[in-house]
Amino acid sequence: MDLPIEDFIALRNLIYERTGMFFGENKIYYIKKRLHKRMQVCCADTVHEYIRFLKFFDPKQREFQELVNLLTVNETYFFREFSQLKVFAEHCLPEIVEQKQRTGDTTLKLFSAGCSTGEEPYTLAIILSEMLDDPTQWEVMIKAVDIDENVLKTARRGVYDPRSVKDVPPAYLEKYFTTPSPGVFAVKPELQEMVVFEHLNLMDRRALRYENNYDFIFCRNVLIYFDDAARKQLVERFYTMLNKGGFIFLGHAESLSRISTAFKIRKMDGHIVYQA
Repeated sequence: MDLPIEDFIALRNLIYERTGMFFGENKIYYIKKRLHKRMQVCCADTVHEYIRFLKFFDPKQREFQELVNLLTVNETYFFREFSQLKVFAEHCLPEIVEQKQRTGDTTLKLFSAGCSTGEEPYTLAIILSEMLDDPTQWEVMIKAVDIDENVLKTARRGVYDPRSVKDVPPAYLEKYFTTPSPGVFAVKPELQEMVVFEHLNLMDRRALRYENNYDFIFCRNVLIYFDDAARKQLVERFYTMLNKGGFIFLGHAESLSRISTAFKIRKMDGHIVYQA
């Protein structure tokens, strides 16, 4: 299958317009490998035909969604980037809890962007269950979103293989998971009840407009998909989504320094954290 540069750019631009995800020309082979599968399904002989199909014969964007599902990388596991989660659990969470207790506020809202197959939001649910003195006294809501509908199906099931749970402490594995069969680990209902999964395009301003009053936003290893303009737009929206004093967590290789000056920069246990 040929992927002429002009067709790659046309497809890349369409993806960018609809999702904010930007693929540089170094991603031609990556796109080509996945594109071929969808072209076969749509019986498109050329990339130009496939792009035309996406634009004019896919009114509900179902085929476009299938393409996006293939293009997003979903590398994740429980307790990923543990040292950062430790900062969240031992420093940021107690600070927010103390603030809320002074005002009698018993709500805790967390937003997990690009949640993939659900390991991150379920990890957050475990941490909250362990760190809150009395979790039953709190109204906890973890909103977990992703643009890939396929991974959300896995997330809602909450069933994982040994690789996904390799970093879960044994005591937590016993406490928060069941093993319906050898090598299968299912999240217990009490954790599932804490998380709401939703299909969401982070570039959909209308959808994000209804997301507010969050105490924590986790957007780890997501900004790498966007160009500078899209990153700036998204981070500005995240700032308005957070309560005053709320925290946003990025991936280790990501930074807000070139994107926004709205957040306070704090250092905790050797980690940079950003606070609204």
